[in-house]
Amino acid sequence: MSLDGPALAPAPERENWRHFAAKAMGNRSFVIGGLITAIVAAMALGSYGWTPHDVTDLDVASRLKKPSNLFWFGTDHFGRDIFSMIMVGARNSIAVALIAVGIGVVIGVPLGTLAAARRGAVDEVLMRFNDLVFAFPALLSAVMITAIFGPGAVNAIIAIGIFNIPVFARVARGAALAIWPREFIMAAQVAGKGMIRITIEHILPNIANILLVQATIQFSLGILAEAGLSYVGLGTQPPWPSWGRMLFEAQTMMSFAPHMAIFPGLAIVITVLGLNLLGDGLRDVLDPRLRRER
Repeated sequence: MSLDGPALAPAPERENWRHFAAKAMGNRSFVIGGLITAIVAAMALGSYGWTPHDVTDLDVASRLKKPSNLFWFGTDHFGRDIFSMIMVGARNSIAVALIAVGIGVVIGVPLGTLAAARRGAVDEVLMRFNDLVFAFPALLSAVMITAIFGPGAVNAIIAIGIFNIPVFARVARGAALAIWPREFIMAAQVAGKGMIRITIEHILPNIANILLVQATIQFSLGILAEAGLSYVGLGTQPPWPSWGRMLFEAQTMMSFAPHMAIFPGLAIVITVLGLNLLGDGLRDVLDPRLRRER
């Protein structure tokens, strides 16, 4: 008989993570999207410590250089290195989108779960308020905010965050309404648990996967919104680069310096594609019932 005794069974949490990892690694969309997202995130984080060139340096002698060993993506009309600007622009875009999604989650999810729990007049008032906020796109909100406080990344965050609130409120409400009639919720009510405790202990854990997928989608939309706001001059302000403003500055130079628009445009497309693939993969892995036929 072995002196070591019987082997301990893995904890259920560890088994769940192993099961999730196995399914995730077998999902093509998740792997490709996660890889793209990781590369973009690594570029953004790396820009805090290193870029090939200083994005604030103006070198007129090197203006409009084509891609080369010295300037990997070429230079713009001020002689700034485009690859370095894309690295720093990734940092700014991710920061704006991430904080804006956080605003939507922190405010929208409690509103949605409250509406689902209370229903009746509370539900009606909250949802009509959501409809009112949802009627104002992020661009229009940014125009109103910047008309009062001026353009900038902070105001872009506020505008995109306000737009995210009704999105998460609707998703949280719809998912929570499907959970409340379940038997284990009725058992919790019989056990004397209150509305808030049931929401925290039972509702939120059961809708977390839906919220995570929605957060990934809104994150990609936040990248697009930040680029759009910067394109019209309402987002990140000089001297810090932004992918949207890089496209705006390149539009008059497409005929003789197309690289100024190609590389920031590709950065936006690839980043949004990666996040959408990641969200699609998360949806398939977390809820196989929603998996599309391929």
